Amino acid sequence: MGNKFLPICKQDMIDRGWEELDFVLVTGDAYVDHHSFGTAIISRVLESAGYKVGIIAQPDWKTTDDFMKLGKPRLGFLVNSGNMDSMVNHYSVSKKT
Repeated sequence: MGNKFLPICKQDMIDRGWEELDFVLVTGDAYVDHHSFGTAIISRVLESAGYKVGIIAQPDWKTTDDFMKLGKPRLGFLVNSGNMDSMVNHYSVSKKT
């Protein structure tokens, strides 16, 4: 497992000497590389198994631009909503959107 952040753009891949990723993990959360975040755990476990993993955090779901920025992964896209469900995330303290 490396000490660098995982790639979030093509330049990060170039800096590592990677032309393609094995997996692209798409998350509804911001990318936080800490062991209390599921995205970091999943991606780092895959990385320690020898896979090349990139992160797309909080993509704009209304266009395809964010989903295409790391290119087509060799094995697949992985998707999670993040630490907090997106429906809960939109509520205020008074339970209003």
